[in-house]
Amino acid sequence: MESTPIISNLQNGIDQIFKEFPLIREIAHEIDTHHGRALLVGGAVRDIFIGRKSKDVDIEVHGISLDTLEAILKKHGPVSNVGKSFGVLRLHSLDVDWSLPRTDSVGRKPVVAIDPNMSLKQAFERRDLTVNAMGIDLKTKELIDPFGGHHDLEQKILRAPNAKTFIEDPLRFYRVMQMIGRFTLYPDDALQALCSKMSIADVSRERIELEFEKLLLQSERPSRGLRWLREVGRLAEILPELAATIGVEQDPRWHPEGDVFEHTMQTVDAAAAIAHTYEDRHKALALLYGALCHDLGKADTTQKTSSGIISHGHEIVGIEPARSLLKRITENQEIIATVLKLVRSHMAPVVFVKEGAKPPAYKRLANKLAPEATLSLLGDLAYADVRGRNPIEERPLNCDVPEIELFLERAEQAQVRDTPEEPILKGRDLLDRVKPGKEMGALLDRAYEIQIEEGIIDKKTLINRVFDKSK
Repeated sequence: MESTPIISNLQNGIDQIFKEFPLIREIAHEIDTHHGRALLVGGAVRDIFIGRKSKDVDIEVHGISLDTLEAILKKHGPVSNVGKSFGVLRLHSLDVDWSLPRTDSVGRKPVVAIDPNMSLKQAFERRDLTVNAMGIDLKTKELIDPFGGHHDLEQKILRAPNAKTFIEDPLRFYRVMQMIGRFTLYPDDALQALCSKMSIADVSRERIELEFEKLLLQSERPSRGLRWLREVGRLAEILPELAATIGVEQDPRWHPEGDVFEHTMQTVDAAAAIAHTYEDRHKALALLYGALCHDLGKADTTQKTSSGIISHGHEIVGIEPARSLLKRITENQEIIATVLKLVRSHMAPVVFVKEGAKPPAYKRLANKLAPEATLSLLGDLAYADVRGRNPIEERPLNCDVPEIELFLERAEQAQVRDTPEEPILKGRDLLDRVKPGKEMGALLDRAYEIQIEEGIIDKKTLINRVFDKSK
């Protein structure tokens, strides 16, 4: 097998890794003195080629036993052996996986056979894709690329090093999906055929969730991965609620881009551009899932009338299909609750501006969304929704949306853009007149309604009004 001398950008990439993790150089040298070979492998090599900083640094060690590797690592601190049965060790102080080559049997509980003397070609062949089946020798600075992963990266191609082992791990199907979105790579015909037929029944929801999060959070255009699910005929199997929007017509006066599926794809991409500016990961996911789910209700509400195509009430009807889709992907109840509130109210920003809603309406909506969502987040979803209407190409419009800007401006004026108005009256203020319970809850709700509607912020006045109205 050929080893190609590492080119300058790879050298810079390795230098950066050594700079960030100085212990790697030292440990790699010790491995060499024990007649072993340390290779940077997998996604870290791919990321060096494409100029991305890798979050996962994996080093595969050949030629020494797992016990010898553990002894070397222990010289530098405590070692976690949680993954030892899989041939993986980790220093507590170093965010790096050190592994030995292995073979795995098929199934959820594979039998693992660690083989430190496995050939490089055989070791790399067990990896999912050629672009991840590369390594860099940390001593010689040579690129190990037995399956042409470097060339495939240049050609924007995804290929499997081994078709048989690829289909043995159904999670790899979802990796293809997210890598299409993240790296704008596309499967060759052989991989496309594998993905259209392979079983994906045994992938846990937790693993699926991680792959969807990578697609949504790390892609410039997540729609590429979602469109691919449709192309290989698996969308109805994985996201039937989204598949139901294919062919659902929209009024071309408001939606010249085509059917609801196309609108949703463009909206998700528009949301991704916004979400990438967020520092809050939960908020970003909520916006992206909100974009994915916001119009699912149109599949059941769309009708043709003499005045055009309408989908009255789709924001309400869409709550249940949104819940169903999300529960198939995630157990995160906070995310689900946030998205359902966004779906229910995603029409409000445009309606509020069109109908000239007053500050109390903004305050009521802010309180309705709280604590999971905010008017600011809802406005961002509405902005993505409007941008997802490009009739020319399959990408969102690059445009300003004055209505949404005005909605957010008025939310700010009402002082509820990012948090609801705090109730003036608390339960403790009523304890001398009513006991805690349903009656107190009803009184507090009434007080908050008066506070919002009439702008009354004097506690004594509110108490008097509440008890006057409750008689």
